Amino acid sequence: MARPIYKTESGATVYGILAEFSNPYTLSEAAKSVRDAGFRKWDTHSPFPIHEMEESMGIVGKAIRPMMFVIGCGALLGVCGGYLMQWWINYDYAIIVQGKPTYQAWEPFVPITFELGVLFTAFSSILGMLAFNGLPRHHHPLFSSDRFLRSSDDAFFLSVEARDEKFDPSATRRLLEEAGATHIELIEE
Repeated sequence: MARPIYKTESGATVYGILAEFSNPYTLSEAAKSVRDAGFRKWDTHSPFPIHEMEESMGIVGKAIRPMMFVIGCGALLGVCGGYLMQWWINYDYAIIVQGKPTYQAWEPFVPITFELGVLFTAFSSILGMLAFNGLPRHHHPLFSSDRFLRSSDDAFFLSVEARDEKFDPSATRRLLEEAGATHIELIEE
């Protein structure tokens, strides 16, 4: 079943609803209401961390395992690539230095192998974080709201996306009003 595309009176596509709350407690309680209503595509915005927010939103650490797998694959790629690169170079361009074996000894390869493992782990961590967070994103529809600019200063917001299966503009507005929102606005794409 295709999701309906909501449009404003001006014909613009609706991104979602942004609700402002007066304090962290009401935001946390509103997050519980939205979570219990079955919404999936929504987020909270606050100028500082609210420690019970993960529990209120129903967030569990599901992303840690895939992220660690990506990081582990990057480390393994760096270690294997570093070792094989050194082995091939010493095999193909064998230079005997002080009577030491060329490509049969693994001990001389340890420092470079270790360093490439660390380097590839760092790169895979950064790339995984960017992919997980959906970055880079140069513009977000919430930035068009003048009130949302206060989210980094002294305001608390909850946004529900129109892509959510449960999203209905009037029902979602009613739910947020009942949760204690002081201001609700429809956000356009």
